[in-house]
Amino acid sequence: MEGYNYLVHTFEPVWDENSKVLVLGTFPSVKSREHGFYYGHPQNRFWKVIAAITGQDMPVTTGDKKKLLLANNIAVWDVIASCSIKGSSDSSIRDVAVNKLLPLLAGSRITGIYANGAKAYELYMKYSYKETGMEITRLPSTSPANAAYTLEKLINEWYILVK
Repeated sequence: MEGYNYLVHTFEPVWDENSKVLVLGTFPSVKSREHGFYYGHPQNRFWKVIAAITGQDMPVTTGDKKKLLLANNIAVWDVIASCSIKGSSDSSIRDVAVNKLLPLLAGSRITGIYANGAKAYELYMKYSYKETGMEITRLPSTSPANAAYTLEKLINEWYILVK
């Protein structure tokens, strides 16, 4: 499989016992892996969206990002624990091993799970739904590849996290 790398997810989920919603991505992008934290690509609009829906300033540091999520009872993780992938391409994902979501769900107050994009939704339904039994709501991806959604449209769709 030329161009593929087998990779293991290296950072922990962000959550605590007060988390009420869980946002699931697929697997960290190249930029996120370089930064060692979720949504590290400078063009990814995740942090702009979260800041907007919570009425907070745009977080800069990893510590600020964690505080923003936890202060608003938002947990973040990815469906995939390890996989073969070409660069950051979700469509290239193969050889999937999934994260075990039950301990996080059991240790928190999570009542809603949200997918950051279609691929996260698809992977959750294929690999995790049977384990958790919890429905997932598909939100439009905050990825720069999702050019169909303006920042304003994303913010409107993502407000569901804080309602």
